[in-house]
Amino acid sequence: MSDKYTKGFVVGAFIGGAVGAITALLLAPKSGEELRKDIAVKSTDAYDKAQKYFEEKEIIIGDKLKSTVNEGKLRADKIVDSAKAQANEILESAERVFNEAKNKSGASKEYIQDRISKVKSAVSESAEVFKQELKS
Repeated sequence: MSDKYTKGFVVGAFIGGAVGAITALLLAPKSGEELRKDIAVKSTDAYDKAQKYFEEKEIIIGDKLKSTVNEGKLRADKIVDSAKAQANEILESAERVFNEAKNKSGASKEYIQDRISKVKSAVSESAEVFKQELKS
């Protein structure tokens, strides 16, 4: 808010100074040519001062804007880096779960195949025993 009031004060002072200078020139006992020359000089001086003031303000505002933009970029980079890290963690976790499930299913498959083999062997032995019982 203070920049708003400062700007208003400076603009008001500038306008008031310009009006005062023009009034003083118009009331001074000078010829028309001298008066026009003085008004031209004073208005040029006032314009130069105003331009310098606003250029300085523009530089300050430009620096603040650059700083804000750079800060925004840094924050955005941090957010992107954080998102990448979280995505990598999720992918690694999913891969770990998949590999564990794969290993468990492989172990289950081997266990089942072993049981089937034992059952086949037991059935085969039972069939042999049955055949021998029939022969005897």
